[in-house]
Amino acid sequence: MKKLLVTGGAGFIGSAVIRHLIGNTDYQVVNLDKLTYAGNLESLAPVSGSERYVFEKVDICDAPEVARVFREHRPDAIMHLAAESHVDRSIDGPAEFIQTNVVGTTVLLEAARSYWNELDGAAKSGFRFHHVSTDEVYGDLDDEGLFTEDTPYQPSSPYSASKASSDHMVRAWHRTYGLPVVITNCSNNYGPYQFPEKLIPLVILNALAGKPLPIYGKGDQVRDWLYVDDHARALLQVLEQGEDGQTYNIGGHNEKTNLEVVQSLCAILDEKRPEHPGGVDRYADLITHVTDRPGHDLRYAIDAGKIARELGWTPEETFNTGLEKTVDWYLENDSWCQRVLDGSYRGERLGVIE
Repeated sequence: MKKLLVTGGAGFIGSAVIRHLIGNTDYQVVNLDKLTYAGNLESLAPVSGSERYVFEKVDICDAPEVARVFREHRPDAIMHLAAESHVDRSIDGPAEFIQTNVVGTTVLLEAARSYWNELDGAAKSGFRFHHVSTDEVYGDLDDEGLFTEDTPYQPSSPYSASKASSDHMVRAWHRTYGLPVVITNCSNNYGPYQFPEKLIPLVILNALAGKPLPIYGKGDQVRDWLYVDDHARALLQVLEQGEDGQTYNIGGHNEKTNLEVVQSLCAILDEKRPEHPGGVDRYADLITHVTDRPGHDLRYAIDAGKIARELGWTPEETFNTGLEKTVDWYLENDSWCQRVLDGSYRGERLGVIE
């Protein structure tokens, strides 16, 4: 039975990965998470009672504690998802993003390298450091074209610059020290358990509360949308089957403008929750255009052909089926949403430069 160390396992994507691992494989899982504002152990309630699951509250920047986790749990591989991930927050405070995403990744790489050097035989040859990153490292696209694994890096925000830096660190540790690595760059994730600072859950919860639905600028920014459970399957497939030193782009084949996403959510809510709050006739009446984000990239789009050709992965959910599942989950889990919103984040606008 293999043991996987997952960093950031209490976050949105990390918790989906762990639920997939415990529910569909025989992996043992060690969840290493600092439990920042976006980390939520309630997202792991369905699997937290498993004998194959262990939680370690550890900051990835804490080198002695990270080394202890490697030493005590002796994982067969690491999947690194721990990161500060919200662009608007990175505009308000970039230093924390550099600390976690760059320094923290370097601490993990050094701990993994030290641990890997002590292994021998099949344990050493089978070890792998899987670094999970974002398509935002590539910058933005014109109306045509797709990001491939060979697209040059041109990050636009402090967040994407910090993730680009961490990608380069991982490649450097592979090239310089021989550490076995794989890297994945994904498009926008959505689905259950997502912290409501992100577009889709924020719109759902604001709509249900009769609050304005903020759209940056004209809402013509294009993103490729990837259902989080599809992403979890892809990450495990890359970990197990990906070629050492390679990068794989993971996308959902769902390009939508932000305005289209919000309008689709409103249409689903009109059908499923027709009692409109605040006296409006339809949820789309709550759409409010606000000043655009500084340095906002216009379009992201992933070419996921490599992972399809070489590893056989394709997404199972369409945007429509995934979005409906997402709305259903938030409608059925109001208590989870309210407990999340009882913290420091209240759905306010972040990343505004005065």
